[in-house]
Amino acid sequence: MKFLKYLPLLFFGWLQAQEEIVHSVYFDFDKHVLNEKQVHDAVDFIQKTDSTRIESIQIFGYTDDVGKEAYNFKLSTKRATAIQDKFIENGIKSKIIVTIEGKGRILIDDDILENLPEKRSKNRRVDIVVNVKPLPKIEIPGFYTTIQKNHIVGDHIYLENVLFQRGSSKLEFKSKTDLDKIAKLLHKYKNLQFEIQGHVCCTPPYQKEAIDKDTKKRQLSFNRAQTVYKYLLFKKISKDRMTFKGYGNTVPLGKGAQYDRRVELVITKI
Repeated sequence: MKFLKYLPLLFFGWLQAQEEIVHSVYFDFDKHVLNEKQVHDAVDFIQKTDSTRIESIQIFGYTDDVGKEAYNFKLSTKRATAIQDKFIENGIKSKIIVTIEGKGRILIDDDILENLPEKRSKNRRVDIVVNVKPLPKIEIPGFYTTIQKNHIVGDHIYLENVLFQRGSSKLEFKSKTDLDKIAKLLHKYKNLQFEIQGHVCCTPPYQKEAIDKDTKKRQLSFNRAQTVYKYLLFKKISKDRMTFKGYGNTVPLGKGAQYDRRVELVITKI
């Protein structure tokens, strides 16, 4: 799969054929009326999403498991409709709102008793789902999406299908499948040495690194790079061929924040 100077980037679990971005609005028990802060936050969520990429908006209402099914279905529909009404009042075009649906109550398993009030409060909500188009391809010389036969020192290989949950350094199943393919190519081209680089975006200027929700430490890019390193070791790639480093948010591509959530291999010796 030759890069040919066009790089479709896929970053850690949230950019696929179509991206879904979700914002949840939580309601008090048996209520469907929105307060000013809820309206502001919901409208702000839409307005801060790149309007050129928005394909559609879906609104799904839910309730907790208390009360009768028919009543809860009506209440969940009122909650979804309340969001729709406020969107239209604030200039969001109705034609992009393709779904307004009350889903009714969310049942809780009988054996779940711990933190039951909190679990119920999280079910009294509306999920606003924004479907957006994939990011456009960008042109960057020297970047590839897989290992090539003839690399030069400094070439970058984006691990486009190495996906992470937002804020996490744990590999998903799809990521391991893609790394298996990379490992086979590294066994084929045994001369290549490389650095595994982890990058993040969207942290404040005074914070160069993001927090890993799995470890609670501010070393997310480092942990993601290390995770890939350990997996390649497991696939019997020699540790003498590779190093790893987290770069935090210090190496942006200048193409937008979405492009800066990435892990890549950089060729250091051939």
